[in-house]
Amino acid sequence: MDDTSNPKATKRRHKHTSDDDDDDEGDSEVWASFNSTFRLVQSVLDRNRNLIQQVNENHQSRIPDNMVKNVALIQELNGNISKVVSLYSDLSSNFSATYQQRNVNGSGNSNSSGRS
Repeated sequence: MDDTSNPKATKRRHKHTSDDDDDDEGDSEVWASFNSTFRLVQSVLDRNRNLIQQVNENHQSRIPDNMVKNVALIQELNGNISKVVSLYSDLSSNFSATYQQRNVNGSGNSNSSGRS
């Protein structure tokens, strides 16, 4: 199959020019920020998995003291969920701001449909 008939293969092609050097530097900063955020989100989700396991074990034990401990564990879970929502919200805002900034500066690579 010819690459020109594959829209994804065509979309990936990119001519590198000296004007792209600034974009590449900005891209690496953006990707580093995204990577950092995704790692933080993953660590919170991993913590939540552990908390849920502990809550389930405590619940199955039916020991009153363990049931009391679940209150704090569930509160931590709730806080962690809020933290993940906030991280994704910030990530979305940062992505939108970066995209808009590139369009304002004219450095975005847009095709005829207006998408990069």
